[in-house]
Amino acid sequence: MSDRTVRILRPDEQRGAWDLFRAALHVQPGTDEDWDRVSKAYEAERSWGVFEPDLVGTARSFAAEMVVPGGARLPLAAVTGVGVRAGRTRRGVLSALQAAQLADFAERGVALSLLYASEGAIYGRYGYGVATLAKRVVVDRHRAQLRPDVPAGGEVTVLGVDEAAPKWPELYAATATGRVGAMTRSEVYWPGYEASLRRRAKLLQTAVHRGPDGDDGFLTYYVEEDANEHAKLNVMAFHYANPAAFAGLWRFLLSVDLVDEIVLAMRPLDEPHALLFADPRMAKTESTDDECWLRLVDVRAALAARTYGPAEPVVLEVFDRSLPGNDGRYVVGPDGASRTDAEPALRLSADTLAMLYFGTWRASALAATGRIEVLDPAAPEAADVLFGTRESVWCGTFF
Repeated sequence: MSDRTVRILRPDEQRGAWDLFRAALHVQPGTDEDWDRVSKAYEAERSWGVFEPDLVGTARSFAAEMVVPGGARLPLAAVTGVGVRAGRTRRGVLSALQAAQLADFAERGVALSLLYASEGAIYGRYGYGVATLAKRVVVDRHRAQLRPDVPAGGEVTVLGVDEAAPKWPELYAATATGRVGAMTRSEVYWPGYEASLRRRAKLLQTAVHRGPDGDDGFLTYYVEEDANEHAKLNVMAFHYANPAAFAGLWRFLLSVDLVDEIVLAMRPLDEPHALLFADPRMAKTESTDDECWLRLVDVRAALAARTYGPAEPVVLEVFDRSLPGNDGRYVVGPDGASRTDAEPALRLSADTLAMLYFGTWRASALAATGRIEVLDPAAPEAADVLFGTRESVWCGTFF
């Protein structure tokens, strides 16, 4: 459209963008108190709007770092607040937002971008792919019993939200950033996180586990009852630095009275809840869902930063329609990754490369389903080893 403008929002336009985003999710406008908290989560020069001439679409991001295989941390843009006004969808508004935002990320030197997708069919066209998976775990609190050899754990202290919220950043930094896929949380993250949790429950509690060396685990939860007085304890955060803290926090959860069911959403696929219990069936995995969608903004930097498994090098040919500077061939091997002019063994798009990057999806499976074009029959198996990771990759930070 000739009268369409895409630009950074002024500070006085951010409240309207926030309300537009909420409306896109079918949520009523926020209160002044809510906005006072959420506004602190807005970073300058990172909130975009599309005007026709009124505001019809918005997206924003905040800066972080993400742990990649091998332990390196790469600059990350966490994308959130994406919404298009009802009646203006499917008219290129989101595409205009994505083009502007991705170009901005590239100019900033961001290596990766990340988002949670409200719909699964949208973001692949912009180079995002499902990079982490998570499970929903439900435990029958009345029947579940820990095995006698489960670690005893340490002391657990329960804090209300007013006392706990100032401690969350330090607790998170001490317990949650060792796993591949984890991301840092800067000071701008926490106001929005706190506002989101406060909206969910009247009584929000944080249980802090203390081991021999200090605080080494925490979880945040609330309890709700349905019409049949069935009480469900919902765990919103669960982070720990060692097995003793993991077990100690579970001992605490099972000790909470007037609770029928314990529910943990979005947990790592390899987290061993069931192994704690005398009857492992007490910890049921109700579903497995996509967690984070990843985008390699700088393919060369992202590939070069991670480590790879012991296999013959493979040459990838990458196509990126949103950021054509990423187009080209890259040789990936145990010694690292770099651009090359060698003949390719595998051809794939940017979104498929994002799915492969953390090893959540095997190259052989992506090839078998038509997402990777195979030019060398031995390459998918080699790429399985190169990109494979020892543990399930998990972000654990919702935004």
